[in-house]
Amino acid sequence: MNPNLIRTAAVIFAFLASSFVTGASAQSLRCKGDLAQIGNSKGTILQKCGEPVMKDTFCKPTQSTTSTTTPIVTPTAPTNTTGNSASTTTNVTVNTCQQVEEWTYNPGYGQFMTMLLFEGGSLASIRYGDRVTR
Repeated sequence: MNPNLIRTAAVIFAFLASSFVTGASAQSLRCKGDLAQIGNSKGTILQKCGEPVMKDTFCKPTQSTTSTTTPIVTPTAPTNTTGNSASTTTNVTVNTCQQVEEWTYNPGYGQFMTMLLFEGGSLASIRYGDRVTR
């Protein structure tokens, strides 16, 4: 087999493999020579990036279910000696609201608007919007 062909195939394979690794890297936002990363607190992001151009707060619906089992007691029933007892299970579903903040940063002309989503006081995700044209 042609050594140049093998070398070319190896270079193409290495390029494709590195592009997959790069795509799987952690999300971050470069601010003033530092990186804002998932898990950072709001205070840390403010120190690294300054005030955002926009802040939005909204409610993220959450749901939790709890089950409780309660024995059924009947005063006229004889004591059950086999160990089996009647019971009832109650499922309670609670809908709550988790406060979420979204901060929007404008990194400058030609860059993408960047939205930082905070849940529980720390950075949960980073999204990119439209390219800044003005």
